[in-house]
Formats: sequence, C-alpha cells, structure tokens
Amino acid sequence: MREIKLLDKETIDRIAAGEVVERPASIVKELMENSIDSGATSISVEIKNGGIDLIRVTDNGCGIPKAQIKNAFLRHATSKIERADDLSFIHTLGFRGEALSSICAVSKVELCTKTADSVTGSIYRIEGGIEQSIEDAGIPEGTTMIVRNVFYNVPARLKFLKSPAAEAGYISDIVEKIALSNPDISIKFTNNSNVRFSTMGNGVLKDTVYAVFGRDIAANLLEVREADDCIYIDGFIGKPEIARSVRALETFFINGRYVKDKVISAALEDAYKGYQMKGTFPFACFNIRMSPEYVDVNVHPSKMEVKFFDSERIYNSIYKIISERITRRENIPQFTVNPKPVSAEEVVNDEETSPETPKEPVKSYFPEPFETKRFEEIKERTEPYTASKKQESFEQATLFDDNFISEKARIKSRIVGVVFDTYWIVEYDDKMYIIDQHAAHEKVLYEQFMERIKSDKILSQKISPSMVITISSIEELTLNEYKEYFEKLGFEIEHFGGTEYAISAVPATLYSSINSRELFLEALDELTQGGRSKAPEILLDRVATAACKAAVKGGNRLSFREAQELIDSLLELENPYNCPHGRPTIISMSRYELEKKFKRIV
Repeated sequence: MREIKLLDKETIDRIAAGEVVERPASIVKELMENSIDSGATSISVEIKNGGIDLIRVTDNGCGIPKAQIKNAFLRHATSKIERADDLSFIHTLGFRGEALSSICAVSKVELCTKTADSVTGSIYRIEGGIEQSIEDAGIPEGTTMIVRNVFYNVPARLKFLKSPAAEAGYISDIVEKIALSNPDISIKFTNNSNVRFSTMGNGVLKDTVYAVFGRDIAANLLEVREADDCIYIDGFIGKPEIARSVRALETFFINGRYVKDKVISAALEDAYKGYQMKGTFPFACFNIRMSPEYVDVNVHPSKMEVKFFDSERIYNSIYKIISERITRRENIPQFTVNPKPVSAEEVVNDEETSPETPKEPVKSYFPEPFETKRFEEIKERTEPYTASKKQESFEQATLFDDNFISEKARIKSRIVGVVFDTYWIVEYDDKMYIIDQHAAHEKVLYEQFMERIKSDKILSQKISPSMVITISSIEELTLNEYKEYFEKLGFEIEHFGGTEYAISAVPATLYSSINSRELFLEALDELTQGGRSKAPEILLDRVATAACKAAVKGGNRLSFREAQELIDSLLELENPYNCPHGRPTIISMSRYELEKKFKRIV
C-alpha cells in the first residue's frame, strides 16, 4: 500500500474547484449570486469566447472593504453564516465560502471593488490561487470581477469543455434564470460585444419574461399567486398553446434561488395533463416561498439541487395550486385573423383579474419573516413596445360568466351544421364554436372510464379461450408486484405454468375495440423498464386511453341528435377542452373575426 500523505494546498484547491467550477457558466452563477447578496440593483455580465477567455461581472453593490479582500479568496471564508446552526436558516444565495477560492484556483482573477465609506477602491489580482498584487485605485462604488483564461492551469478540464457557442449558451441560460428570479434588479448580458438582452429592474416579472423570452410567451401567461399552509407560489405559468417539446421553459425558484428539482417538475407537468399535447412541457416561471428549515439547499456545491424534508407534501401543494389555476379559466382556443400589433400594456396586463393575495398570513410552514410578510401587488408598466409582424395565431378565449360550457349556454346554443363529417359547428353569443367529434367522443369515453375506476365499477368481459402469454422472469416479478392494479382495471390473470400466464378476462370497455394482448404487454413492459414509481398512473393512462379507440372516428356520419347528445356530454365534463392526448376538442371564432375576413369591418 502506498504511503498516505496530506495533499498540498494547490492540489486541494484544484479538487475543490472541480466541485464548484464545472464550466464557465458555474463562475457566472457564483459571481452573480455574490452580486445579488451584496445588495446590487444593477448587474452587467460580459463574456468572450464562451466565457473561456473573459468573464466580467460588474455590480453596484456594497463592495468589499480593503482589509477583507484577501480573506474573501480563502476557502470557507464567508460573511453569510457564522455557525453550523445557520445552515438551517439560509436566506442568502451564497454561503459556503468556496466560490472565489475555487474560481481563482483555475483562472486569472482581477477584483475591482469600492465601498461607500472609502475614498478610493482597490484592485486585487490573483492567478491560480496565488496572490499577484493589491493596489489602490479610483473606481466607482461596487464590485467588478474579471475572470480570464478559465482552466488555463488544468488542461484536462479545458479539453472537455464544449464549443465556445455551446458554453455561451450555458451562460445565457444561467443569466436568464437569475434575471427571472430577480425582476427588481437590472441585468444586462453581453456576448462577444453583442447585447443579448437587458432587463429593466422595475420589479415587474412579466416585463422580465418579455425581455428574456419575447412577446409570444409574455402574451400567453396565467398569473399564479396562491398559498396553502405549506408554500406560497408567486409567478406565472403558460397557457397550453405555448408548450414546448423540451423542459427548457420550466424555471423554478425557492426563496429566490434558482433550482432544478424533479418533484417540482413532476407536480407541474402532472397538473397540465389533459390540457396540452402529450410529449410537451409547459412554460413556468414562479418562485416558491417556504420556511428555509424545510428545504436543504446544501445538497451539492453548485447549490442548484435541493432536498425537501417532506417531498410528498410539496408535490401535493404545487399540484393543487397549479391545477386549480389552469381550470379557473375557459380553455377554448380562439382562432383570430391578422391580430393587431400588441402593446406592452396588453402584454403586461393579462385580460383577467389576478388572484387576490391571501388575506390571512400563512402560518404552518412560514416562521418569521415569511409568516407576517405581505406580498405587495406589483405595479405594472404601460410603456409601449410594439410588435408589427402579423400572422394567424391561436389565442386563449376570455373567461366570462356565460361561457360556452355553462348551463345557460347549452340551452341557448344551437348546432348549425357539420363539415367533412367530422367537425360540428355550434353558434352561441356572437361566436362560432367548432367541435371535433372524434376528440370529443374520446374525451367523454375517457372520463366515463376514469369515473368507473374511481367508483370501483369497472366490469370485466370474459374471453374464451383465455389469452396465454409468455413473459420473462423480470416481467413476472413486475406482474406479481402490480397484479392487483391490473385486476382493479378489469383483467383476470392466472399463472398457467412456467413463465406463462393466462388472461381470462379484460376490461369490458376494451373488449371489442383494441388488441388486449398488446395493451397488457405494453403496460407490463413500461412498468418493467423503470416506470414502477408511477405504476397506477401508467396503467390508468394505458387502459383509459386505449378505451378511447372505441370513439367515433372523423368521417363517421352522426345524426344531429347523436351530435347534440355527444356535445352535451362533453360540456358537462370538468375539463372538456382537450382530448386524452392533449388535442383541443373545441375551437372558436368570433363574429368580429368573420366579418373582418369578409371585409365587412376594415
């Protein structure tokens, strides 16, 4: 065995740096968080060559006193905590005291800083963890951190970085997320001398969303401002039509800190099920406020991962708040023709009234200062922007008292025709509604099947002869583990000897509409390949969606009476707007838009 030796300081610093500084984006994150903790109201971030050649972060914060500059670059030196107990009540973004030490260990750093009460500022240079110089200088109040030649002394790490464009993309993502979590701070991001975006710092989150994501996103937001005894959520979620095929538009903060968390993502995405296409992910940008003692942010040196002390409770709270917010408005897409240019007032001010801030302070999870703090209404800007590009688009229908799914509407509305033996046209209240008969019937059958499951009224249909299937030993373990779920859905399964099983009954709804063998094996396969954590959901989704194959197809001719019964059944549902696959069941077009198209209105 080789002799055990204590590592030298340079090696220790580089190892520690490897945990904190994964790439240039890690440096930007740490420096921006330090700027925020310093009380800055303006932060400028400039990079060159993907941050490898240069990172410059400038703020107007409190600065660092000259006597404390050298201490700031020592490992585990911090102004943000004093003792171990403070780790349970962290209110700052940084606290570990490793950022500056790690950054200077793998790069060349220049610090320019000045406090309000000092006559002159200081410039401190340190390279590879070794001090080079410190001198007085006439500089403005605040701090500028200049980082050059990242990983110049760790060529192995430098080699594994991606292209400058890709690294710049990582940095842009971090700057965007921090800007969104701090709408009261003006943040400017410059890449290779090109200003990518700049936020106003006026405290209006929607303005920041506009600056970062553009008009289309900002114009299709639903405000969320709700609380229960566990959390307070403040921010925005997107209307279903702006969903994307990746999770890039999911942005979460906990007490102002940007985090990535599977529990939050799962709760958000589950709340959207049935409202958007499968395989797409919603837009979200919201802050979750909760007592610091109920969340551990000290899980990883990057501080982007957290651990909740009651994950199930957090999931249930987020799911409840988001799902209630989605169902609070009518979700019929409205087809518009050549929409007028959108001003900032129209983008910033949503067409519906925001939910009121809770009148009583939330008590259970909110000790001081969260328990008594009021979340003031944000004054929204009206300074114009304009968007001149005209295009056909889908926009969310406005919520009104006599909406299309109300009892009054069902009495007054009338079917006026059908086109292509698929789309039924209904007239009501100066609007034309178009209903897809296949999507509508799918939705009705799906909800009927789910209701039977909830009330334990699923009927089984005997099949003769029984289906005999052969499964692997791993699949057999899965089947035995979740056999009761299959049986609850209407399957009757018996061991047939060896690795063979006999299915003697299937859900009655499925008997004549699908290949029951294929459905069973697909569900079993998905469970075996890692879906066990969502076993009930997988089985319900598979079986209920398969039941929809019995739905009337597009092109199948229905009588007016059959269509009326189908439409009535659809509109009685809690969520009639989307089929089980997320496609819209109803779209609308206003009389105004029709008359505009026919030039009756100029």
